[in-house]
Amino acid sequence: MKLSKTLLATSALTVAAAGAVTAQDMADSMTLVSWGGAYQSSQQNAYVAPYLEMNPDVSASWDESSAEAVAKLRAMNEAGNVTWDLVDVVASDAIRLCDEGLAMEVDHDELLAPAPDGTEASDDFGDLIVSDCFIPQIVYSTTFGYRTDMVPEGVEAPNDICDVFDLETYPGKRALEQRPINNMEWALLCDGVAKEDVYDVLETDEGQDQALAKLDTIKDEVIWWSAGADTPQLLADGEIFMGSTYNGRLFSVIEEQDQPVAMMWDAQVFDLDGWIIPAGLPEDRLARVKDFVRFATDTQRLADQAKYISYGPARESSAPLVSTHAELGIEMAPHMPTDPNNAENTFLYNYEFWADYRDDIDAKFQAWLAQ
Repeated sequence: MKLSKTLLATSALTVAAAGAVTAQDMADSMTLVSWGGAYQSSQQNAYVAPYLEMNPDVSASWDESSAEAVAKLRAMNEAGNVTWDLVDVVASDAIRLCDEGLAMEVDHDELLAPAPDGTEASDDFGDLIVSDCFIPQIVYSTTFGYRTDMVPEGVEAPNDICDVFDLETYPGKRALEQRPINNMEWALLCDGVAKEDVYDVLETDEGQDQALAKLDTIKDEVIWWSAGADTPQLLADGEIFMGSTYNGRLFSVIEEQDQPVAMMWDAQVFDLDGWIIPAGLPEDRLARVKDFVRFATDTQRLADQAKYISYGPARESSAPLVSTHAELGIEMAPHMPTDPNNAENTFLYNYEFWADYRDDIDAKFQAWLAQ
């Protein structure tokens, strides 16, 4: 959905125009929360390091807790002690945090820089602004990588999402994320549910049980991961045959580490990642965060991030500026999840569904895992 300018302008909490305060009014340190690994490195290289170079009196530290951002922000809010300044989250978590009042609502056109041609930020980001609190950064996908040297002799390399559930043709350990999102959708797809019906089925108890029953068929062969770097490491070490993770992490292990790993793009799940500003920050910290975010999400900075990882920049104006990898010199566009050759059979993630059902299905999924 695209938020209207009227809705953004009338948000209960809006951000004052960047630059309205002096450097002396801003905090001299920031705690940034992200996911670690190759993605966090791309953020550090593309906009944190340049920002700190421009502001030598400022320091920034990383907390790699984005996977637990909702629970931790709830706890910080309850304790009245929010220690984070800016948090990288997936879109559905941004919606949840916004709904619970834990993330600050923003006026995107006040907070964020326009495109080089003057296009306002809300138009440049467009439909990717899925919440009043969400500041988009990248489009990525969750998909599978597999060891090319472990494909059984005489068998075609896996190229269908349901190959994940075919232990007879493709024996070996799998790695799946230790949460229901994506796993439940893939399970239903491979249990005969039509793509367009997946979320209608998944909102029922019977549909959730159906998905878990399908996952039961491979459960004994699954290594569960919680950090995006886990699957690439397991693949590099040869501990699994195939595993899910973010496409940029697989790009790193394939292209940067030159491991015998290949991508399986079928039914890759498109998703968004971006920043939220925790609600209730002191004025000096908020002023620093606003100054940083305006810089870090401008057209050039988001294009620069694609030099380090194969995620598509969330700004339309950034796409033409995506060029080659900063170190390898290879063209990055063909490695993006949005490239036509990679996007022949994508699965569109339903942000609103998971914002509404995440807690309940999480509890059910974790109970199933413990069985």
